Amino acid sequence: MRKRPQLLSPRTSIRALGCFALFFVLAGTLWLWDAKPQRRMGMKTGTGTAPIAAPPSATYEEPHPVAHPIDYLMKKAYGTHRVLLGKQTTDLSSTAKAYRKRRGRHPPPGFDKWFQYAKKHNAIIVEDFFDQIYHDLNPFWGVEAKGIREQSKHFPHVISVRNGKLTVKTDIERDWMKLWKDLVQKIKGFLPDVDIPVNMMDESRVIVPWSDIDRYVQAERKSRGTPPVKAVVKKLTGLKAFDQDKTTPAEPPWITQGKFWDIARVGCAPDSPARNLAAVDDFKGPPPIPVGFPLGSFEGYVANWTTTKDPCQQPDLRESHGTFVEPISLKTTNKLVPIFGGSKLPMNNDILIPPAMYWSKDPLYSGGENHGGPWESKKDVVIWRGGANGGRNRVNNWTRFHRHRFVSMLNGTAVQGAETNTTGPGQGPNFSLQSYRTYHLTATRYTDLGSWLAHNTDVAMVNLICFPGTQDNKCPYTDPYYEVKPSMQMAEQYRYKYLPDIDGNSFSGRYRSFLLSTSLPIKATIYSEWHDSRLTPWLHFVPMENSFIDVYGILDYFIGTGVNFKTKNGTVVVEGAHDEEARTIALEGKQWAEKVLRKEDMLIYVMRLLMEFARVSDDNREKVGFVEDLSE
Repeated sequence: MRKRPQLLSPRTSIRALGCFALFFVLAGTLWLWDAKPQRRMGMKTGTGTAPIAAPPSATYEEPHPVAHPIDYLMKKAYGTHRVLLGKQTTDLSSTAKAYRKRRGRHPPPGFDKWFQYAKKHNAIIVEDFFDQIYHDLNPFWGVEAKGIREQSKHFPHVISVRNGKLTVKTDIERDWMKLWKDLVQKIKGFLPDVDIPVNMMDESRVIVPWSDIDRYVQAERKSRGTPPVKAVVKKLTGLKAFDQDKTTPAEPPWITQGKFWDIARVGCAPDSPARNLAAVDDFKGPPPIPVGFPLGSFEGYVANWTTTKDPCQQPDLRESHGTFVEPISLKTTNKLVPIFGGSKLPMNNDILIPPAMYWSKDPLYSGGENHGGPWESKKDVVIWRGGANGGRNRVNNWTRFHRHRFVSMLNGTAVQGAETNTTGPGQGPNFSLQSYRTYHLTATRYTDLGSWLAHNTDVAMVNLICFPGTQDNKCPYTDPYYEVKPSMQMAEQYRYKYLPDIDGNSFSGRYRSFLLSTSLPIKATIYSEWHDSRLTPWLHFVPMENSFIDVYGILDYFIGTGVNFKTKNGTVVVEGAHDEEARTIALEGKQWAEKVLRKEDMLIYVMRLLMEFARVSDDNREKVGFVEDLSE
């Protein structure tokens, strides 16, 4: 029943109106601001600086938080990179000294030849750039050297070097093997005798229980030492005698069935969030939306790239990434055997080498010699084309696949559908929207998110790969949700400013080319690659969560409202754009990739890796080393 007005005194009415006004102000504030204290986004346009040329100074001062979290992360990245460059060495003596300090042992035989090759090819030599080699090889110091040699030689796919000559063993002619053979061919004269077993599958192969790896790593640490020059053996034993041994070792115990998440999580530390979480059985509907800001983020944006990529620290990935929902193929082992490959999960124990497609000249992966025109000439649009891969998607699990989710979340029509969904507000078939207040989106002050995306993004599948497939390449359960568009050449994609890079069945083969382009790579991945320690997030590329929860905030920061958007009263606005900051990262990433991700850098990395692998495979490995730079 409605109360009569005269029951309220004028003073009471004023108080009531004041309370209501206060309520609406508070409600509006809560809508625009997340409950967690944050800094408000800057409303500036084009206030960045020219591309960064970091001086090699080891001094670094933590930046003060600024208007937007991304501003802060960019400044911090600059300082981190500057400290890294301060470790650069330029002569053999200082390079060997840096090696001993960081690795705790003498360099491997041939280290002087490796240094001369790197110097001749104008490489930037920072010992930290090679950390991945030791992360991959150190556990092998805990197993018998003879076993490493045997497993290497008798693997089905092997590149071998003997006395500077190269041979290949495989079953059929394979493009990846031809590319890796060509890579090793370039440096065979610098290499010791070595067998290189290589993985021909998309998926990585070795996952050893964490407790075993921990034991092997402890053994490696105990084996460290820099004995006196006279006690050091300067040459490897070689493989001549070993080649006479016709013994064939037992094949590793392959795991070909089971839920991959349960197979993989044994590689996580016992106290990690993922270790004791079993695989998920029900993959219907969108994956659970993360509560609050993601682990490893600064106010919602990636601050710890290692944590963001690590499924052991991000257990939500077990039900939101195709690798763990259902991989295309499964053949892994929990025994530490040497297998080289182009990518791996953080819990894998494969040995990383540059991916074969990074060595390829195929424009499909490289875009050719032209990596894009001036930033100012590019379309202010997000572009992405790719297949609906990432694993074996089916009618009962496709809504949990990462590529499907990414395309849906960047599609204006799909997002508009979620925004207006009355049965599940903010929910699409394979994604859920957070409140706009979480990332303080500028554009949604004037328009709905779907309309903004339709204006600023062009993302689409080029095929709908489903299981079981159909003869006409249709996919009955995803056809209603996706418009398949023709593939787009890389050179054409370089006409756009923003290039997201999303995992496929494993890593994305386009990443290096994106880094070398004049466009801005926005990277989401759970896979490690050989070059990870060379790249600094927020300086060379934009990192993104694998849930894509931060994608709207990232694009809103760089693009702002876009162009020709009108407010409800018809006023044209361009607000919140940070175009100059986007340009800075794009060009700094390109300039840096041209210095440390060249094909010469791949050769330098592989040469060093194989020298180390030959030593860890030698029975005298604890005595063998390079000491020619030291006096007796």
